[in-house]
Formats: sequence, structure tokens, C-alpha cells
Amino acid sequence: MPFAEKVIILIAVAFAMNLPLGYLRQGVKKLSFKWFLYIHLSIPFIIVLRILLGIHWYYIPFSLGSAVAGQLVGGRLRKPQGEVR
Repeated sequence: MPFAEKVIILIAVAFAMNLPLGYLRQGVKKLSFKWFLYIHLSIPFIIVLRILLGIHWYYIPFSLGSAVAGQLVGGRLRKPQGEVR
């Protein structure tokens, strides 16, 4: 598998994995245990996937950015329109 495809897979999985976690995070009290859990739960899986795909640690910022984007989009899906938190 070409290296570029591996990176795209890692970024897509990081984003997709964090969509439901961002949705769940939006429904709990900020800075609570569950809030931190939902933010950090995907990180070990993303690390293992990166290692299994043989992707160098230089690409961590891309996977981290994708995970954050997934959290934000997932949270937006739960938040009612017009609500400011």
C-alpha cells in the first residue's frame, strides 16, 4: 500500500473515531471525568494504528488535528442550532 494511502487512512480513522466521542462529550458537564474520557479515549487506538501502518511520528500533528476536528464536528451535531455554550 502506498504511503500516502496509509496517511489518508490514519487521518480518516482519527476523524471518524472522534465524531461519536465529540457527540457524547457535548452532552456531559465540561471538565468532568466523562468529558476528559471522551476527549482522550481515541488516542491509544490512533497511536496503535499509526504504528501498525508504519507511519513516522512526524505525522502525529495531522492525526491529532483530524481527531480534534472530529471532536468539534461531533459536538456540533449534538448542540442545538443557535445555542452558545
